[in-house]
Amino acid sequence: MRRGSIVALLGIGLIAGGVAAAVALVPTWLPEDASREAGRIAFTFWFVIAICIFIFSIVAAVMIYALLHFRVREDDFEDGPPIHGHTGLEITWTIIPFVLVTSIAIVSAIVLSRNDAQAKDTLRIDVTAQQFVFTFSYPDANNATSPVLRLPKGRSVELYMRSLDVIHSVFVPQFSQKEDIVPGLVTQLHITPTRLGTFPLECTELCGLGHSLMRSQAIVMKPAAFDAWLAQQKKSAAPAPPSTSTSTNSTSPSAAGLSVFNANGCSSCHTLTAAKATGTIGPDLDKLVAYAQQAKQPLVAFIHESIVNPNAYIQPGYPKGVMPQNFGQSLTKTQLDALVAFLAQSAQAKKG
Repeated sequence: MRRGSIVALLGIGLIAGGVAAAVALVPTWLPEDASREAGRIAFTFWFVIAICIFIFSIVAAVMIYALLHFRVREDDFEDGPPIHGHTGLEITWTIIPFVLVTSIAIVSAIVLSRNDAQAKDTLRIDVTAQQFVFTFSYPDANNATSPVLRLPKGRSVELYMRSLDVIHSVFVPQFSQKEDIVPGLVTQLHITPTRLGTFPLECTELCGLGHSLMRSQAIVMKPAAFDAWLAQQKKSAAPAPPSTSTSTNSTSPSAAGLSVFNANGCSSCHTLTAAKATGTIGPDLDKLVAYAQQAKQPLVAFIHESIVNPNAYIQPGYPKGVMPQNFGQSLTKTQLDALVAFLAQSAQAKKG
C-alpha cells in the first residue's frame, strides 16, 4: 500500500474518531457518580465506549476511503478480480475482536466482584416494596422504619429487599445500580455512598396503576449526622413503658397514626390535608365522612374495613384492585388502630 493511502486512511480515521469522541464526551449522558460502585461501573462504560470509538474509526476510514478511491465508472459492468482470501488478514481480524471482547469480560468481572464485596462494618437495611411505596427498616435501630433511604457517606451498605405483592425494581441513577425485587425472594444490593446529597429513588418495574408515583429519596448524610439520626430512631422505636394515664388529645391528629400513614406510602395515592398528601390515584381521604355515609357504615368501622379489605367497598369513580390487599397482615394491631384513629380524626376535623 502506498504511503499516500496510509496517510489518507489515518487522516479519515482520526477525523471519524474525533467526531465520535465529541459525541461521547460533550453531552452529559450519565449523572454524576455518588457511590464507589457507580465509579467502577462508569469506568467499565467508558472503557467499552473507547473500544467502540476505536473500531468505528477503522471501519469508517476504510469505508470512506473505498468510496472515494475505488468507485467504478457508471458504464463498467464487469465483475471485479477474484479474491481467494488472505490468511494473515483473516487471522488478524479474528484475534483483535477476541482480545477486545475478552478484555471487556475481564474488566466487567472484576467490577462486579468488587461491587458485591462487603466490608466488615457493612450496615444492613431492609427494604420492603409494595404497591406503590418503599419502606426502609434499620435493624440496628430496633427495626425503625423510614419512607426515605438514609445512608452514611463512605460506609458499606447492604440492602436486603423483598416484595409483598408484585415485582418491583429499586434504582438510584447516581448509584448506577438497579435490582429487581421479586415476591418470595430476598434480593440484595451493595452500596458505598461517596457524595453527600439527596437523590431520587424510583421503581423501574411497571407494577400497577400507581407505578409512576412509586418514588422516594436516597439521602446521603455525614457519618456523625447519620449516627445521631439512627440513635434517635432507635430511641423512638424502643417499646414504650406501660402508661397509667388515660387522657388523650382529641383535638390534634395522632402522631403515631401519621407516622404509619407516611411509612406505608399512603400519600402516594391519596389526598389528606393533615398529612400534606396530594395523591390522586385513590379516594380523597379528606372526604371519608361522606364516603362512610354513602357506604351506610359508621366512620371508624368503614375506615378499618377499607384498610384490611379494600375491595369490600369501592368508591365510585376509582378503580378496583389498586390498593394493596395485605395491610391487615403487614400492620400490627397498634399500628392499624392508630392509623384508623388518625384518619377518622382528620376527616372529622376537615368536615368541621
